Amino acid sequence: MSHEPSTEPAPRAFVVPCKVLDSGAPWRWLRAGWRDVCRAPALTLSFGGAIVLVSIGVGWLGYALGRFALLATLLSGFVFVAPLICVGLYCVSRALEQGRAPRLADSFVLARRVLGQAGVYALGQGVIILLWSRAGMMVSAFFPFDGSDPGVFWEFLALGSCVGAVFATLTFAVTAFSLPMIADRDVDMVTAAVSSVHAVMRNKRVMLLWGLLLATVTAIGFATAFLGLAVLMPWLAYATWHAYRDTLDASGWPSLP
Repeated sequence: MSHEPSTEPAPRAFVVPCKVLDSGAPWRWLRAGWRDVCRAPALTLSFGGAIVLVSIGVGWLGYALGRFALLATLLSGFVFVAPLICVGLYCVSRALEQGRAPRLADSFVLARRVLGQAGVYALGQGVIILLWSRAGMMVSAFFPFDGSDPGVFWEFLALGSCVGAVFATLTFAVTAFSLPMIADRDVDMVTAAVSSVHAVMRNKRVMLLWGLLLATVTAIGFATAFLGLAVLMPWLAYATWHAYRDTLDASGWPSLP
């Protein structure tokens, strides 16, 4: 009785392997991202201009409407648009890495290809935003503050900061490497998100520095009345692509054409 060799592919692990990063990794990613900015200035400013317009639009509508519910809806809408913009930027770094000239058309093609996975990502982020806002409301309800007692104010601020830190950490861990991965490999969003969290947990100190750098650069962009975001946000997106390539070994998953 002969046994035919199995032609079925070997099962892949649920979590993408990652490496242990050195303390200089975040600075290396920023330098690599800036090189991409210099190599593709026209595409960078095209995407950056779109980011500035969306940011100004969301900020102006939120200010004009003055209602938290409507602002939350606008922010949720931005959460659904932002992943596609990021995927388009990752496509630029991906093309440069492969020795090809990046094209805007390729970014649109890739964004359309990963639309479903990006939608899953955006839905998850929308749920986190809603839970975050509800947690903030619960803190205000259970620990009301009328401004008369400074001690109560500091307790309220500390508790609110702790709650916010939990949701911010969860959001960062999920998003650190997941979006670049779905822009590069034929992988589902759940695997990409779990792999991102795993990589962040294995490199806590390095990723803490990376998160602080991202927050600082983003704050600088907002401090320039959103105009600085035209360069800073694409720069961070390119750097995030290089962070993914430096951290995760996704060679076991098929590459997107």
